[in-house]
Amino acid sequence: MTHDLTLPAAAAEGLAERAHRDPHRPRFHFTSPGGWLNDPNGLTHRNGVYHLFYQYNPLAPVHHRIHWGHATSTDLVHWTDEPIALVPGADGPDRDGCWSGVLVDDGGVPTIVYSGRHGGRELPCVARGSADLRHWTKDRANPVIAAPPEGVDITAFRDHCVWREGSGDGTVWRHLVGSGVRGVGGTAFLYESDDLNSWRYVGPLLTGDASRNRGELDWTGTMWECVDLFGLDGTDVLVFSAWDEGTTHHPLYWTGRYKGDAFTPTALHRLDYGGRYFYAPQSTCDEHGRRIMFGWLQEGRTDEANTEAGWCGVMSLPRVVTLGGDGCLEQAPAPELAVLRRNRVQVAAGPLTDPYTPLHSVRGDQLDIETTLRLAPGATARLVVRETPDGAERTVVEVGRAHDGAGTLRLHRDTSSLDPTVDTEPRYGELPLDADGRVDLRVLVDHSALEVFANGRPLTARIYPTRPEAAVGVGIGADGDATLERFDAWQMASAFTDGPRPLWP
Repeated sequence: MTHDLTLPAAAAEGLAERAHRDPHRPRFHFTSPGGWLNDPNGLTHRNGVYHLFYQYNPLAPVHHRIHWGHATSTDLVHWTDEPIALVPGADGPDRDGCWSGVLVDDGGVPTIVYSGRHGGRELPCVARGSADLRHWTKDRANPVIAAPPEGVDITAFRDHCVWREGSGDGTVWRHLVGSGVRGVGGTAFLYESDDLNSWRYVGPLLTGDASRNRGELDWTGTMWECVDLFGLDGTDVLVFSAWDEGTTHHPLYWTGRYKGDAFTPTALHRLDYGGRYFYAPQSTCDEHGRRIMFGWLQEGRTDEANTEAGWCGVMSLPRVVTLGGDGCLEQAPAPELAVLRRNRVQVAAGPLTDPYTPLHSVRGDQLDIETTLRLAPGATARLVVRETPDGAERTVVEVGRAHDGAGTLRLHRDTSSLDPTVDTEPRYGELPLDADGRVDLRVLVDHSALEVFANGRPLTARIYPTRPEAAVGVGIGADGDATLERFDAWQMASAFTDGPRPLWP
């Protein structure tokens, strides 16, 4: 595939430079060089190299005529921008955008299955690549599925999960397409194929219930985006992002059993307590046998602010996903991120006797904080980050233990920013606790990106202090009987070399 390099360079003049100067731009999370970034796509680990493809508009920080960006890493920390993988065609089924999909190995041939968009329709398309995944050729037969299932009133039809199933001569490709049945609920349509080109419709794998109240945190929406099916320790997991007529909602997952042509669920769970701030996740099993997941951190500021900044969208830190003893997923940042740690600071252990104590030895907007707390029934502990000297702007991570033993994780953002146009709504969720009320809390601060992990439960959000150079304070405190058993903090180095990156490698 050949690219016209002159038009994008002229249209996107200054984007990378503005993006690099923005004080809210993360430095150790992956971001595109400039312009727009959304869903992670095509995750794979081949010959020691991680490949992260992603939804990308190099021309402007808006969701329009989406390309497939591409970056590689040998350590999940430092990323190299590769040539753009897929560009919307001048004609054909993807002329309005190359939307989300996956990468599979078809007998040694790297193959992308993605959604081509044209005229309000999204249909499955295929592209085959070179061994180094840098050169891609779209199949002339695209789209490989000409239309959604007949006789079904769908809400949408896009995003893909593809895998090889069976053994010997009985192996087939299986394929989930995210969708929804109008008036019924979100679903994932199951197809199968012998060659990735000719697909037979099997039926809906599982269908949700759209009659639930939209305000409920476990409501599964009218359409399921970015479906992802995988197994962990004998449990099958179906991840999806609940969507409602164009409004993003939150990521969820079913645990249960996939057998034959159906998924039998046992329980529904929230994937990340940040809701839309960790959206459209995709995972892969790496060469070490780990389930690695990325998600899209959406912005919480206005479109005008994104345009002025020259960029929009952050990729989450890579997460290792495991199955906990309670049957829920546990998530943790990939351990490789420790290579960025600098200047360790330890805080003395002991009872937390004050509602709030500033930690003058810990300051910064690129931090990795690990702490262990013990909470008695009725106790609440809080960690404050991104605080200005006058306390006017501060973000509060709070963990609590009710008198009945139930745990909670809350993020208070009401004073995260004095800018009235940014989102400051709180985020919260349940926190599993043992009989001793132990909380292993990890908080990663990267300018506007915030990822919190408490006993394996994640909460992701965005924060935009109006005085970013001053909002570097950290503090801790508690109400009730709470003990600090350990507190370690590190400054985090940048994962990228200094200076703007080319928008069109």
